[in-house]
Amino acid sequence: MSEEDKNEAKVVETPRKPPRLNERILSSMSRRSVAAHPWHDLEIGPGAPAIFNCVVEIPKGSKVKYELDKKTGLIKVDRVLYSSVVYPHNYGFIPRTLCEDNDPLDCLVIMQEPVLPGCFLRARALGLMPMIDQGEKDDKIIAVCVDDPEYKHYTDIKDLPPHRLTEIRRFFEDCILFNIKL
Repeated sequence: MSEEDKNEAKVVETPRKPPRLNERILSSMSRRSVAAHPWHDLEIGPGAPAIFNCVVEIPKGSKVKYELDKKTGLIKVDRVLYSSVVYPHNYGFIPRTLCEDNDPLDCLVIMQEPVLPGCFLRARALGLMPMIDQGEKDDKIIAVCVDDPEYKHYTDIKDLPPHRLTEIRRFFEDCILFNIKL
């Protein structure tokens, strides 16, 4: 073995320390309270009004009423419904809109599966269910998810099976009857 080979064999690698975090980047990140506000920062969508974004607050089948916290932009638990009523479809709002109750426009999105609160999807409006909640206009847009193969071809409220429309109407009637604020 040559002298050079012996010297190479003696070299012991010292463990590397992890790189230091850039404190400037961390400092600037900590000043921002939230990454984005789904009501104000999310676009309504390039295809609006025909196809628009809808932020889901409450998944299909839920007894938990979630709602957008207007200050933080996070979805919070509002309450658990007292009756056996569950949301028949995903329920949420259309970003960058405002209804007469000073909330974004509400939207019930018909699709096969429940989705997680806080995510958004592309929807097409089929119709409107006019409602009054505590003396204020609080209309509900009835829509379908345009990326759901079962419902993407629906373009009008008349495309829905009569039972589906009855189910939706009954849900909103029960909410009024049991004084469930949507």
